[in-house]
Amino acid sequence: MAKKKKIIFTIGSPNQTSQMHQISSFLKDDYDCWFTQFYPDYEFETWPLKWGLLENTIMSGHFKAKADKYLRDHGLQNDYMAQKNDYDMAVFCTDLIVPRKLKKAKTIWVQEGMIDELTPWSKVVKASRVIPRYFAMGTALNGSSNRCDIYCVGSEGYKGFFERMGTDRNKMVVTGIPNFDDIPSFVHNDFPYHDYVLIATSDIRECFRKDDRMGFLKKCKEIVGGRPVIFKLHPNEIPDRAKSEIRQVFGEDALIYHADGNSNHMVANCSELITQFSTLVYVGIVLGKKVHSYFDLNELYRLVPEQNGATSAKRIADICRGYMEYEGSGPQYLREHIHEESNILV
Repeated sequence: MAKKKKIIFTIGSPNQTSQMHQISSFLKDDYDCWFTQFYPDYEFETWPLKWGLLENTIMSGHFKAKADKYLRDHGLQNDYMAQKNDYDMAVFCTDLIVPRKLKKAKTIWVQEGMIDELTPWSKVVKASRVIPRYFAMGTALNGSSNRCDIYCVGSEGYKGFFERMGTDRNKMVVTGIPNFDDIPSFVHNDFPYHDYVLIATSDIRECFRKDDRMGFLKKCKEIVGGRPVIFKLHPNEIPDRAKSEIRQVFGEDALIYHADGNSNHMVANCSELITQFSTLVYVGIVLGKKVHSYFDLNELYRLVPEQNGATSAKRIADICRGYMEYEGSGPQYLREHIHEESNILV
């Protein structure tokens, strides 16, 4: 019996982890699938991790704890830092680092959600050849390293976006984004509240960027008026600080969710959505909600992920399978096997 080829999936946030699990579920019968938390490569990159400076990133802290638990709960194989095996393919949730060991494998990048805005600091990091790209402290540079063989992106709009950011268009294929490719289904839910304004905050400060949170909350207060309001904090936020600020503006009875509650269902049941930097704005756009965002709304409407009835994970898995058995490069594989206009695998 032939030995199965090995695939390793990098994971991070709960969204990234669940997406990679979905993709692997279509490959596990044919390939030996393993998982690793996103990790630093060179020794100098591991120092901040050892010193506890990356606790609010997907490399460490509660993100790694949740991901490790997810792997245990679902019986998935964990090979942290790819130390147990050599791999034939690596599927990345982020290309901020492509470890040297995994560069030997065929590499595929998968978009997991919204990309942060470019800040002055992230522009410095992008231009530098010395500063690790994850020091941009966010997702602003995710998908733009051009280091992977194939890039699976959420929409034609994002294909143009990543091309402008420096990724070769010939490496990209529109697949949709698992978890955000069947947004209309979110209207069927058991979240108990309806017809409120939902305010979804972001982990801007936790990523060491400036956030005028009190100014934002006061602006939200003006938009809300006398209507019911619900807050959904980013899982990475410091909850006590965020809750205290909210109650200063909205009162002690403000309804606030942090790690609990299904964000997508909350959006589906709201009448208006206010966000900072959140992929949830796409849920609101697809469902026809009135939305607010720090991003330009016209740009967001161009970028909104493809809706394909929850088939993105299988489509990405099919690309992994086809490329695994292909002899040439990633762009060659896409040119020969993906119909350019319809993005149909042929």
